[in-house]
Amino acid sequence: CVTLDVQAACRVTTVTQELLKEGFHRDLLVKVELGEDAGGCAVAARMRLPPGIYVDPYELATLQQHNLTKAVLFPDVIDVEAPEYVARDLVVLLFLERDARCPRCFGAAVPVHARYHRPAQGTGGALVLLESPEVLLCCCHSHLSAECWEPAEVDTPCSSDNTSPCQWHRTKHRPAYEGSMLRVPVGLREHSSLVCALTLLTTGLCSGLILAAACKYGHFS
Repeated sequence: CVTLDVQAACRVTTVTQELLKEGFHRDLLVKVELGEDAGGCAVAARMRLPPGIYVDPYELATLQQHNLTKAVLFPDVIDVEAPEYVARDLVVLLFLERDARCPRCFGAAVPVHARYHRPAQGTGGALVLLESPEVLLCCCHSHLSAECWEPAEVDTPCSSDNTSPCQWHRTKHRPAYEGSMLRVPVGLREHSSLVCALTLLTTGLCSGLILAAACKYGHFS
């Protein structure tokens, strides 16, 4: 009975995420509706991105300079040119903004980019699974229910432009959030020979044209 009472007191926090736009360059939109009022608290979504997708740290820095997006990356050094099969997971702590029309509603978007995958046999796409974010709260001037929230191991301040330490909390009873699927176009393995032949032919033709132009118009001492 005690367990049921605790779960009833801890109202469910709902999370939705949506991939906007098309192609390799998308926007990941996260919306959160808290189960309780979090007045004065900072709200963030901690997302673990698989190797098939990443956030460009240089693009993120530009957006933060214009106060369009606030986020922290772990690690903060990312190889944006690496293909999916040599890349590693990335953790993003996205700071959410309160919805003026809904006191318990928060949301934010961050640009994400799909990585190139290995060519596949008989299919033109690879699926990248995005797990649902973990909701975190940082309350400096208010108290969270100990039955519903527990300290989280997050080594970052309460905002992206603040260096003061902060204690983040996460829900004890994690609701069943839904993940998202991203379909990434990939090359067909059976076309490898044709692609290699055309690439070699194009490279040889362009090199020949450059050499011919250099011999005709170049000035050699």
